[in-house]
Amino acid sequence: MPARALPFLATGVVLLIAGCSGGENGTAAPVPSSTATPPASTTPSSTPTTSATPKTSAVKTAAGAVERYETYLHAVGAEDVTTACEIAAPAAKKAEDEGFGPCEKTLPITFQLFSAAERKALQNATVDRGSVTQSAKKTEIPAKAVRAAVRFTDHDLGDAVLELRDGAWYVTD
Repeated sequence: MPARALPFLATGVVLLIAGCSGGENGTAAPVPSSTATPPASTTPSSTPTTSATPKTSAVKTAAGAVERYETYLHAVGAEDVTTACEIAAPAAKKAEDEGFGPCEKTLPITFQLFSAAERKALQNATVDRGSVTQSAKKTEIPAKAVRAAVRFTDHDLGDAVLELRDGAWYVTD
């Protein structure tokens, strides 16, 4: 599930929304969820509008960033376009500005770059917090920090960067 799988990642966003790019250093993000229908809009929103938005006081903490990324990873594993595109909206916007299509159209293509076993492993993936670099508004998660039933490398997921924006963490690179 290389950065190849996450085109948006080519801009620096790992798997998170990378499905739009083909770079070697993508980024990935987490979480699972329902099979909600993708938003009608073709432009990713920079403000979350679904249940992927954390609702706890930990949201603004570094731990909140890791949880948000795990949610992104789970969403990718579950092929949940709505949640993955919401969390990776800033990265998706960068990719779209670079000529890739909107997240809702490109991310499903990325899902297919992962094997069924890799997608299943992402649904339960966690992040080793000891490998994460954090500040008040930015968190960097190396691919090697992702713990799953399948081993993912830098080439598979790439490193992820999340930034705190408007009270929520987003994959930006």
